[in-house]
Amino acid sequence: MSFINLARVGLREIAMSKFDFSAPAELFPSRNRKIANKVKYRRFDHASDAIRFAVEELPEPLLLGAYIEIDEERLGHKDIRALYDSENFPPKKIANRVDV
Repeated sequence: MSFINLARVGLREIAMSKFDFSAPAELFPSRNRKIANKVKYRRFDHASDAIRFAVEELPEPLLLGAYIEIDEERLGHKDIRALYDSENFPPKKIANRVDV
């Protein structure tokens, strides 16, 4: 199933429920010359990390034109946001604590 333009497809909920958050992913932020702190292309071991980074760390102007590529399929900023907001999005990893 293609994940291209999930935000515009009526079957978005089905696609999101089958989305593989553990797949490797590449993040391509938009090119915005007005942003002084330029974020460049990044690779992630897991799509969930790429999605989390895009939503939580990218400045809004860079997120608007950003896309994530997974297995040669592209997810635009609306798709990224929809996956981040979905019930299936994995929670943050909980750091292992050692009680002394």
